[in-house]
Amino acid sequence: MSSVMSDSPAAAAFDQLADGYDTAFTNTNVGRAQRLAVWECAKAIFKSGSSLLELNCGTGEDAVHFASEGFQVTSCDVSPAMIAQARTKSRDKPDGERIQFHVRSTESIADLPISLPFAGVFSNFSGLNCVRDLGALATALERMVLPSSPLLFCFSTRFCLWETAWYLLHADRVRAFRRWSGIHETTLCGVTVPVYYRTCRQICDSFAHGFRLVGIYGIGITVPPSYVEPWIARHPGLLKRLEKMDAVLRHTPLARGIGDHVLLHFERLRP
Repeated sequence: MSSVMSDSPAAAAFDQLADGYDTAFTNTNVGRAQRLAVWECAKAIFKSGSSLLELNCGTGEDAVHFASEGFQVTSCDVSPAMIAQARTKSRDKPDGERIQFHVRSTESIADLPISLPFAGVFSNFSGLNCVRDLGALATALERMVLPSSPLLFCFSTRFCLWETAWYLLHADRVRAFRRWSGIHETTLCGVTVPVYYRTCRQICDSFAHGFRLVGIYGIGITVPPSYVEPWIARHPGLLKRLEKMDAVLRHTPLARGIGDHVLLHFERLRP
């Protein structure tokens, strides 16, 4: 989660996390499983060859993927170290020239120098959970996105069944219910960062002016959160079965809101 104010001390915390982020999440079994699920949904939503704006891009894993699919990608992150990792990762890729990286917080995205509106917006894995005012973000994006264009945002959910059960089994009630109040302060590299766990209704209300909700998809319903990696890595066959179950449950109303993440598909309304 690397989308906080650029003048915040938290940016330095994400800089410290940059070197080990891919090892800690991107290249893990859980990280790959959840990301592939997001990419599968994105493939059906975004039009290949169009221009995408990516918020909180981290180490550039999604940017590299979308560039390989023919997209022109403008990727932003508040952390210079994350952007440095992303640029290094894309440098050796045949489609790396399709990506432009910018050190830019999500809150200041309206100041991004662009010549044409984007045909889509993407944000993966909880970056937007660190944004206090989603309504202000919606207002900024309304001026930056072409009419009828899709926006695909991946949020951490408020109620994650896996998380509550896992930490209760480990007698850790604080972590078991940390999302339930809607806001939790987490410490990253000595810096306290507020994380907002909004309901889908609250998110939709923030984007109600200028956008309409098209779809909701559950990510990590039966596939566990990343902190379960040491255990699930010992059971690769089980993880494969859980991935198949997720694909079935992804569109189920009662299940899609209790996973580790939820993917919201919005569409820019015509003026």
